[in-house]
Amino acid sequence: MLVSMSAVLLLGLLIWFLLRIRYLRWAEVLLSGTFGFLVAKTVAAPFVTSALKGVSGFLGQLHL
Repeated sequence: MLVSMSAVLLLGLLIWFLLRIRYLRWAEVLLSGTFGFLVAKTVAAPFVTSALKGVSGFLGQLHL
């Protein structure tokens, strides 16, 4: 749950920033959000969750 909350926060901040510099329009954000909610209800949801956990685990092990 912590990984998904971090991803949601990070993606939310990215969308806010892109809206702020007028790179995205509101229609695109609503379409992307709707697509995300629909994907969460499909069979692909466990795959997406495990992929996000794998990426976050990899990034957590990096020592820069």
